[in-house]
Amino acid sequence: MIPCSAQAEIPPLKIVASFSILGALIQEVGGDRVTVTSLVGPDGDVHAYAPAPRDSEILSNADLVVENGLSLDSGFARLGAAAGFKGPVIIASSGVTPRFLRDKDPSLPDPHAWQDVSNARLYVKNIAKALSDARPDEALFFQKRAATYDAELARLDAWVRTEINAVPLAQRKIITSHDSFGYFGAAYGVTFLAPQGLSPEIPPTATQIATLIDQIKAQKISRIFFENKTNAQLATQLAKDTKASLGSPLYADSLSQADGPAATYISLFHYNVTRFKEAMLLNGK
Repeated sequence: MIPCSAQAEIPPLKIVASFSILGALIQEVGGDRVTVTSLVGPDGDVHAYAPAPRDSEILSNADLVVENGLSLDSGFARLGAAAGFKGPVIIASSGVTPRFLRDKDPSLPDPHAWQDVSNARLYVKNIAKALSDARPDEALFFQKRAATYDAELARLDAWVRTEINAVPLAQRKIITSHDSFGYFGAAYGVTFLAPQGLSPEIPPTATQIATLIDQIKAQKISRIFFENKTNAQLATQLAKDTKASLGSPLYADSLSQADGPAATYISLFHYNVTRFKEAMLLNGK
């Protein structure tokens, strides 16, 4: 370990993350030994990312770039190359078993792997290794922080399972505006239905909407949810057409602002799961 006097002279690692959730995980592991910039910040839409002039400068000065992978942020690598970034690019989702939406595009991986806490634990392991490789003398610091955070994530995972298991299996159905909770559903036993695919930029067809309306009515789904970064118009119309209520905005692809309800990865899960449980307990009533 570097002596404290020497540590003060070493600047933090400059790390660029593609989006805010990934940036938050990096910050948890890196602590004050890193400065993290997320190109798509809180309340931003990584699916609709368009490079800003400042992004090239940020990337050109980075020590390390961390991407999600799974086809979510492949454009960031091209931007980094154009900016002259020659450092390491880490794929945080390495080792994740991907899901595929076979009924929509069987070749396209679902990128939202962080919606299963066990996958986020894998992200943290990959991040800790990347930081340790970048600064071997600080590896013990990063590994200790990763171990502490991993224990917090293990407790979070257990809490989610307890909350979801309190809902009868037949009632575990959620309607969202964007198909981003597939990993959550597979991990915790919840069925998610959405009129849109993996990208909220792709509008649903009239047939998709009609089918979903029929499902909502037949199964007596209590609430329709939309995401913080998406237009609530579609969810509002579905609620009107089915007489379901409109739920609070969910956080799926981004954190909230620092003063919001989902400013960290763990608070994001507490916020979403609390609303899922409340809504599911009303299904079928």
